[in-house]
Amino acid sequence: MKTTNELIQMKQDDKKITMVTAYDYPSAKQSEQAGLDTILVGDSLGMTVLGYESTVQVTMADMVHHTRAVRRGAPDTYVVVDLPFGSYHTSDDKGLENVLSLYQSSGANAVKMEGVGCLGIIRRSVQAGVPVVAHLGLTPQSVGVTGFKMQAGSIEEAEQLMGDARKVEEAGACMVVLEAIPADLAEKVTGSLTIPTIGIGAGAGTDGQVIVYHDVLQYGSDRLPKFVKPYGDFNSIGVSGLEQYVQEVRSGEFPDESTTYKKRVFDK
Repeated sequence: MKTTNELIQMKQDDKKITMVTAYDYPSAKQSEQAGLDTILVGDSLGMTVLGYESTVQVTMADMVHHTRAVRRGAPDTYVVVDLPFGSYHTSDDKGLENVLSLYQSSGANAVKMEGVGCLGIIRRSVQAGVPVVAHLGLTPQSVGVTGFKMQAGSIEEAEQLMGDARKVEEAGACMVVLEAIPADLAEKVTGSLTIPTIGIGAGAGTDGQVIVYHDVLQYGSDRLPKFVKPYGDFNSIGVSGLEQYVQEVRSGEFPDESTTYKKRVFDK
């Protein structure tokens, strides 16, 4: 398993960091087998695997449950867990309490929080010994205000984001996710920081990339964002397999002799 310091060293050595967002044991197991450096257990699990309307409904219990499953599936991979909506927005004291609880109970290596309004919690979390990943640009927990669209598209907004990136680094963040921002801005932010940047919809100039397991493999995803390149098609393969199963059960082809236990209990 890579450590936080080793991930930071990868930036210094100009080695790209690979991250996938996964939510359960089998996807984590596959991710570790594929050699991913890091796994993010994102609160996007609310929509992707729980059927919620947004990340707002995701709870601390949800995050703990899914992160434990990911840890079991990927025991030797660096795991980052999202703090869910509302868990660090009321006060620094309550936020730190939730950080410590999630870190201790989930088995993750780091926690992630969105926006620049949590600098105090970042500082106190790091002081308490918890690695923190920051998240700037499009922050899904705030889409009710910002909308799902590219962020920092003007000079003023870009300069603000660059300042925010420096602030989260100064507060002690060990990495920062940059989502849905112009590629040239992401590259400039990356060059200005000593901590790694992980891009999603931010171009190739970041220190690493993250993408959702279900998007990259088209597993239950109905529509892919512009910045997603699919590398598999589980939707077609899965539905096709299930259709064949239905057909064979109805026709009597399944189960056959090869899938039936042979020992007799009753004599004819």
